[in-house]
Amino acid sequence: MNANRTKIAIVTGAGSGIGRAVSVELLRTGWSVTLAGRRTERLEETAALARAALAEEPAGKGGPPTGEDSTSLCVRADVSRPEDVAALFAATRDRFGRLDLLFNNAGTFGPGNVPFEELPYDAWRHVVGTNLDGAFLCAQAAYRQLKEQVPQGGRIINNGSISAHTPRPRSAAYTATKHALTGLTKSLSLDGRPYRIACGQIDIGNAATDMTERMQTGALQANGETAPEPVMDVADVARTVRHMAELPLEANVQFATVLATAMPYVGRG
Repeated sequence: MNANRTKIAIVTGAGSGIGRAVSVELLRTGWSVTLAGRRTERLEETAALARAALAEEPAGKGGPPTGEDSTSLCVRADVSRPEDVAALFAATRDRFGRLDLLFNNAGTFGPGNVPFEELPYDAWRHVVGTNLDGAFLCAQAAYRQLKEQVPQGGRIINNGSISAHTPRPRSAAYTATKHALTGLTKSLSLDGRPYRIACGQIDIGNAATDMTERMQTGALQANGETAPEPVMDVADVARTVRHMAELPLEANVQFATVLATAMPYVGRG
């Protein structure tokens, strides 16, 4: 593989939060990225933020290799719908010709602060459809692409959560899908070996996004109390994902945990 070739990524859930931050980081450092999400206008905002970040780079820092353009492609897609996923990967292949990275990021927490016995089945299905079915559909499409292309191979990074290890109160649907995602990561990593497909997972705790804004004002704790929690800059998560993505395929970060240092996770709270 030409080390100077612009690498191609698909980022799901690219219209906000971690997906937006990772998309901007990749585009800023010379990747071409297909931005996938349910709202086209939010994807276009992400692309504009990346262009602005790239324009602020000092001369000789970041950006694409000489003579190439770092490019974004916005594709509206609901990852829980097989036809949307097929169209997403077809659009990427048509535009860029190959794929180097899938960041399987799209996800939803579901309804907040709902006791397990009152969780509606429709809400459960929505979380499972997005977090698990969507990850499966995108990973399967990526496998097909990575296996068939020349040169063969590439990388999948699944966005897990510290809920893949330790649940929050009243988070059964989210926690169950993130535990399942860990199993999917391990299976993908094993099944991808013959095809130079590496798969890893990043488990994130309290990155400062719209989804975690409530953490700073008060989150339900295991003892039943509500307490504010520290958060970390989402840009630190994005840099970690890029580090994982830019390793040679002979090396893999199987699992990475990145979290706000003082959040209640390690120990007893």
